[in-house]
Amino acid sequence: MANTKKLGKEERKKARRTARKKAKADKPKKPRDYARGSKKRKVKKLARGQAKR
Repeated sequence: MANTKKLGKEERKKARRTARKKAKADKPKKPRDYARGSKKRKVKKLARGQAKR
């Protein structure tokens, strides 16, 4: 991304947005080959009642 030190807030916002769009177009992410969240560790239900710390 270019140096945005001298730009105002709105111009900086626009510059950032265009930079993000350009990065997305240049390097598209490959589609996921597994379901979202399927690799998360499963947590057993804790005992109900007072919070466990």
